[in-house]
Parts: sequence; structure tokens; C-alpha cells
Amino acid sequence: MAGLTRTRLNNRDYLSFPFTIGPGGGALSSRQQHVREQIEQVLFTNPGERWYRPDFGIGARALVFEPNSSPLWELVKKRLLATLAEALKGEVLPESLAVEVSGENERLTILISYQLAALRHSEQLEFVLNGDE
Repeated sequence: MAGLTRTRLNNRDYLSFPFTIGPGGGALSSRQQHVREQIEQVLFTNPGERWYRPDFGIGARALVFEPNSSPLWELVKKRLLATLAEALKGEVLPESLAVEVSGENERLTILISYQLAALRHSEQLEFVLNGDE
């Protein structure tokens, strides 16, 4: 993907996740990084882990213990689309959000495509879960 030139629209900085302290205080993320960090939070947060948001997250780490087949892929896709649509409201164009889930042997691949709302910049992220973590 081509780099994105910083403009007034995307020049906002966000506290990075996970939160870290650097020499100048809390580490910061650009808008693009912030959206990716939000997606990672949805993927790797277990349902019920957040006290006031029990439906948040899909618990991707636990999926390595499930049968890697099309019913799992469809379930992950539906849960992920619903959760991401809510978590990324205002940041991502809802109609641009697309999720593809596939697997082979012990590997589960999640491909997430979206377009940043204010910038009309498209991104595509791939996450591979294979139980090595």
C-alpha cells in the first residue's frame, strides 16, 4: 500500500494501544494506526472481558481450538462484521467494511478491508492465526 500524506484531516493523533509511555509521555498513533489498533482490540479481546461491554470482541486466540472449517469461518465473519461495524463507527465507511475468513490445516486467515471515512483511503489487513503464539 502506498504511504498516506498527512493533511489536516488525518493529522489527529490518538493514544496508541496498547498504552505505552515514551520519553514525551504516552505513545501516539496516527488515524490509520488507530483504526488498525481498534481492529486488533476487537479480534483479540475475549467476549465478556470488558466489564461494561460484554459483547465486545471475538476472542480470536480461542479459535485455534475450534474445528477449522466453513461453519467456523461463517460464524467468525458474521460476528466480526457486526462488532467491527459498531467499534469503527465514524472512522470507517460502513459499506466498505468487508471480512473474509478462510483456513487450511491449523491456519486461520482473516482478511479485513475497509475505507477510512474522512480520507477515502482504502486499507486491507490480514491476520493469520496458527496456534504458534
